[in-house]
Amino acid sequence: MAAEKITYEQFLATVDESNNVFMEVLHNYFLENGCKGTYEEKKSGLLASYKHIKLKKVIANVLFRKKGMLVRIYGENINKYMDFMNSLPHEMVQSIQNAGDCKRLISNGCSTKCKGYDFLIGDNHFQKCRYNCFEFLVTDESRPHIMTFIENEIKQRTAA
Repeated sequence: MAAEKITYEQFLATVDESNNVFMEVLHNYFLENGCKGTYEEKKSGLLASYKHIKLKKVIANVLFRKKGMLVRIYGENINKYMDFMNSLPHEMVQSIQNAGDCKRLISNGCSTKCKGYDFLIGDNHFQKCRYNCFEFLVTDESRPHIMTFIENEIKQRTAA
């Protein structure tokens, strides 16, 4: 099944009631900070993707899996806000720990265009794939951290 474009309203209608307000806040934050959203129905489920209009790069995706709503953040500038990264709750650090390792960083085995993330949280050294490293389940505990993560990333990307 090819991806089929949908509207934001169609996307929002599928968001669980417990995440509805968070999704609205997130969506509005992206729009107010120079991002544009695209919404698709894919074989694996619905996907919202937010790309910065001027920078032409995706900041984050919102997707659904069996376990619930997830936000995938492309944290290209994490080394500029490590104090925040070191403040992440255990469940989010565990999610990073469980993410796939970057074959490019570890064994030079991936595409030359691939750039994984190489960073520390506390004493833990991570070399993770950029496509699932910062993919967090939206929970009561993770919501404010996801929002702050996105705020930090947009701030760093637009600072130049």
